[in-house]
Amino acid sequence: MKRLIAALFATLLLTPYSLMAQSASDVVWLQVEAQPTLAGATQRAQAYSATIDDVNGFSLGGGWYAIVVGPYRRDDAELLLRGYRREGLVPGDSFVQISSRFKQQYWPVGANVLNIPLIAPIEPDVAAEDPANPIIETTLPPVDADPQAEAEPSETATTAILPEPPIDETVSEARSSERALTREERQQLQIALQWAGYYDSAIDGAFGRGTRQSMADWQAANRYDATGVLTTLQRAALNKQYNAVLEGLGLQRVRNTDAGIEMLLPTEVVAFEKLEPPFVQYNATGDVNARVLLISQAGDQDTLLGLYEIMQTLEIVPQNGPRERKSNSFELIGENGSFISQTQASLENGEIKGFTLVWPAGDEDRRRRVMSELSQSFTRIPGVLDAAAGGGDDQAIDLVSGLQVRLPKLSSSGFFIDGAGTIATTSQAVQNCDRMTLDDESELSVIADDRANGIALLKPSDRLAPMNVAIFNTILPSLQSEIAVAGFPYQGVLGAATVTYGALADVRGLQGENNVVRLELVSQPGDAGGPVFDSNGQVLGMLLPRNDGAQQLPEDVNFALDAAQISDVAQMAGIAVQTTQGTGPLHPEDLRAKAKAMTVLVSCWE
Repeated sequence: MKRLIAALFATLLLTPYSLMAQSASDVVWLQVEAQPTLAGATQRAQAYSATIDDVNGFSLGGGWYAIVVGPYRRDDAELLLRGYRREGLVPGDSFVQISSRFKQQYWPVGANVLNIPLIAPIEPDVAAEDPANPIIETTLPPVDADPQAEAEPSETATTAILPEPPIDETVSEARSSERALTREERQQLQIALQWAGYYDSAIDGAFGRGTRQSMADWQAANRYDATGVLTTLQRAALNKQYNAVLEGLGLQRVRNTDAGIEMLLPTEVVAFEKLEPPFVQYNATGDVNARVLLISQAGDQDTLLGLYEIMQTLEIVPQNGPRERKSNSFELIGENGSFISQTQASLENGEIKGFTLVWPAGDEDRRRRVMSELSQSFTRIPGVLDAAAGGGDDQAIDLVSGLQVRLPKLSSSGFFIDGAGTIATTSQAVQNCDRMTLDDESELSVIADDRANGIALLKPSDRLAPMNVAIFNTILPSLQSEIAVAGFPYQGVLGAATVTYGALADVRGLQGENNVVRLELVSQPGDAGGPVFDSNGQVLGMLLPRNDGAQQLPEDVNFALDAAQISDVAQMAGIAVQTTQGTGPLHPEDLRAKAKAMTVLVSCWE
């Protein structure tokens, strides 16, 4: 067959001398394959030379090497390409390529038909390591089509565009070309059909009845004859549809030797930002608000479990979404209205490695493809992040390794009113919450919300046994009596309730309201919802949020819902509370201990 094809097209070949006489736009090649290593490309070029004449090999740059046939005149090349395809001598996705795309020649050994100056021996194209930047990138062609896809045309060279054959393969010819596919190529077609929504069986490379039906369905949807056998042209069209979603992302293989990870990353939308163990952060560089985190740390199963818990506190891992934890790995998916994040991590040989992809919501097709490419390319290489490496300039209590911890929409104070753990807090604290938590841990549900009085009652998902509960004093003390308010003025930063002292200024509101009392007290927004104590340690009421509006009240003017109103709301909700008239003043230290055991942090989350 080699002799037949060679004899038929011998007159089409350009010699090196005639090549020099042709213009750049007239001289073309048939690119049949590309390989990511020089050794692999040389091996493939040698294999093609056994069946085809005029095989050459050139570096493409970026660590890729092309196997080509030629050179030829442009018009002749397309005729020859169809002949080679028909005989099954070259892959169906081979195409016409221009000389300006090539760099140094590596095959045949010693040849240099393009007269390119030999600046240095051809080696795998790996970027030198920058001491200031731990990333070593080996640039690969985008995965959006195929490593053999044509480059963008330069201003001085015209890229040849391969026209569709005027007549597609017959079913018999399609079956013949299909038999030449490798198992991986057949599996890739099944993956593409599955992605397009036509195939839902095993990816096994076996073209049985299910695969044939899915091919026929795809053909019908794309206005081809529904034969159930894809031609070379149709296979290329299907794969092009499958990969089109990745265009413009610049998927390239990135090697980080500090983290000991090598994988594809969308380098057109993210770039290296910083290293904060156990993360290497790649943040968005353009319009696509995407992020990638490489995860790398030494540890054991306990370390893995700790990382699993910590990841769920981060802002980049929304709380909605499935979680899966195994003995040596975990996966987290979190989503909200803005973005979706997916984390995969596993433990091997004392090293925990993985990654997180954060992608904008509403772009699910592309996100799933990017996640698939990243997951399949993820490779462990020697090395793990040094726990002492990275910066520290942006340390803060709400940061973990430079990443923002997820914060609630609103944090308020509350307090236990019965032995079952029922909590009283402000009505404002429970509005428009996707979920509510007690001390950022136990889930809470609303059992009463009296907006008129500004109080809400919450029930914990698990039955609690509070160390102390409110005992209400419905008999108000005399004016100017000392009072104390317990609360979380800084939204839990201090870790325990703070007690602030003041005085009872009036038993009514400024407009004579008889359900509130006025306090002389300097408070913070986070104190709202906390209990107000008399000197005996009984609860006189609940501190209400300040709502100055257009009228700015003095800093020390605050109001509390009185104990009688709280008791009434509790009884309507079926909650029994304790009341008393007091037994005598408490020592300040005893009052603080009682207040801290009763007061809790209530958080509202979106």
